[in-house]
Amino acid sequence: MAVGETGDLVSVEWLAKHIGAPDLRILDASWYLPAEGRDPKAEYEAEHIPGARFFDIEEISDSASDLPHMAPPVEKFISRMRAMGIGDGHRVVVYDSSGLFSAARVWWMFRLMGKMDISVLDGGLPAWKAAGHDVDDEPPLLRDRHFTARRDGSKVRDVTQVAAQVKLGQEQIVDARSPARFRGDEPEARAGLRAGHIPGSLNVYYKDVLTADGHIKSEDELRAVFTAAGVDADKPIITTCGSGVTAAILSLALSVIGHRQVALYDGSWAEWGMYPDLKVSQG
Repeated sequence: MAVGETGDLVSVEWLAKHIGAPDLRILDASWYLPAEGRDPKAEYEAEHIPGARFFDIEEISDSASDLPHMAPPVEKFISRMRAMGIGDGHRVVVYDSSGLFSAARVWWMFRLMGKMDISVLDGGLPAWKAAGHDVDDEPPLLRDRHFTARRDGSKVRDVTQVAAQVKLGQEQIVDARSPARFRGDEPEARAGLRAGHIPGSLNVYYKDVLTADGHIKSEDELRAVFTAAGVDADKPIITTCGSGVTAAILSLALSVIGHRQVALYDGSWAEWGMYPDLKVSQG
């Protein structure tokens, strides 16, 4: 797709042109599913886009929660961003080494904290390297900067709010997991979780909004994907998935096509599938 020079996405060409700008900060937000057995921090240290800082999704989370990588309190987010040399007035570009996967989670997290000057590198590190741009293994020089944040509750939903919407139907619930997991045809990898989906939810597999090489599809293609799944473009949406990572890919895709009334269920199936008093649908 033609990626704009501002907004939700930037191209590798744009980043290469602006990489030396003093107000630009680049984040490597690579993260992998536990079954992949990969170490994103070690891979970052081996190679990354010059000047990039590593955003540790597991560490920059709510350590008081038993659920995986829940969004952190505002105070913790501010502390970590300041230590990474990210301050007010900076434009942030986030990428990952999968093309477009976990970077969307960090894009959403910044927006949750009221920071809108955040973009995802379309195609991520693979696209950067394929275009012939340099990578290095040098750690960035960090200087503490003043950073303010204010949590925007419109960007997130908790289990009580999602349960209310199952009854009220005012907000559509769109699940990013694979069709087999959504139907309950295969067991969940996380121990103790039931199989199936939130009653009344719709399924848009996150891979269906991406090209094979990790780029967001064109706006027309994105609209077709959501329409085919029964998503009403005029109604508010709650995105969900296994643990709140791939749901952010749907949130990003919806933002790209201009849908602004989108919140993310942070607990996602890791929470809903755990409680027996919450109803589960299959098929």
